[in-house]
Amino acid sequence: MISKIRVVLDVKEDVIRTITIDSKSTLEELHQTISNVFGFNGQQMASFYRTDDDWNQGEEIPLINMDDSPGALSMATTTIEQNIEDEGEKLIYVYDFLEMWTFFVELIETNETTEDELPKLILSIGEVPEKSPEKEFTSDNAGSSNDPYDLGDEFDDNFGEFESLDDLDTDIY
Repeated sequence: MISKIRVVLDVKEDVIRTITIDSKSTLEELHQTISNVFGFNGQQMASFYRTDDDWNQGEEIPLINMDDSPGALSMATTTIEQNIEDEGEKLIYVYDFLEMWTFFVELIETNETTEDELPKLILSIGEVPEKSPEKEFTSDNAGSSNDPYDLGDEFDDNFGEFESLDDLDTDIY
């Protein structure tokens, strides 16, 4: 089965690549293909994230499995068809955690025909900027005056008096 996948870089201007790839390929092979068609060397850490129709980030599928538990996900152990098998299914792909290049990956079509040369770039729109856009991560409580940890005013009062480790009375601990 051949998958036609649209990959959109999350930047201001349209930067889109559409590729065809064997649906039995691993996510590691998809990672290499995406990094190549966008002009990256593929040597940085990356992860795919399962997502819903509204692009809400879900379960992580990392490039390298850091979890010792059996059955832990990694790009090398899971295939494209195990993650996006129906048209319209989506993944988020993050490449280079220092730069945070973020991509929206969507399966747009599958068909039975076979091609000799896969993966293949079939559409390229836009140029990748030299620098990734700055990402701003904010919580739902950002800017609120509520205490997210419910520590109360007593904690604020005691913490405000602390100025340095030299002032700490270690005999009481």
